[in-house]
Amino acid sequence: MRRETQNILLVLLGGALLKLALSGTYLRYVKESLQPWLIGTGAVMILLAVVSIARDLRAGREAPEHESHGHEGHEHGSSRSPWMLLLPVLAVFLISPPALGADTVNRSDRNAAQESKASNGFAPLPSDEVVPLTIGEFVTRTAWDDSGSLNDRTVRLTGFVVRKESNVYLARLTISCCAADAAPVKTLMVGQDFSGLPDDQWIEATGRVVPGSATKETAYVPTLTVSAVQPITPPEDTYEG
Repeated sequence: MRRETQNILLVLLGGALLKLALSGTYLRYVKESLQPWLIGTGAVMILLAVVSIARDLRAGREAPEHESHGHEGHEHGSSRSPWMLLLPVLAVFLISPPALGADTVNRSDRNAAQESKASNGFAPLPSDEVVPLTIGEFVTRTAWDDSGSLNDRTVRLTGFVVRKESNVYLARLTISCCAADAAPVKTLMVGQDFSGLPDDQWIEATGRVVPGSATKETAYVPTLTVSAVQPITPPEDTYEG
């Protein structure tokens, strides 16, 4: 790969990382805590390219004029393959792939609560009439809290709609680091007419868990009897940590 190509790729890749990190788009792909690392990496890549370009320009001015004559009319063979590295950059600038959604949930037959362990260490729920919970917290409690702390409690969950066959789920994707390790958490919704809610529609759902619905036979997917549904705009960070 020629030095000019290397420098151009460094500038473009570094610029793409900075664009993702500073615009907030990075939240579609990685956790919020990784933003400083993205900014630092992008800045270092651009700095390396600038230093390399400056060094090449200085060397070009200092090179004896006769050394360039022997190379006139000759062009070294080069491969086009390095330019394939520009495809991710173009995807960032032109396409900006969306966050993972309903299709990812439907392609997985597991619920993240399957990987949890039974525990009696759940913190007491607040005494609010409606308890706001993440879907991950809701699923984990219904699957592993033997005290039944959610029974007869009204909860409010935020997530996106997933349709599979005749069932309608409320789901989120949890990540440990980035979208590559995303795992779905979901609850089956009943008690309302959900026909007007398309896949990937973000909603706030208020309702109560059906006791004993999160079992090994249901892949630890609880059932939520929904009393109210409110469509919302997607949050900036669509993943649960």
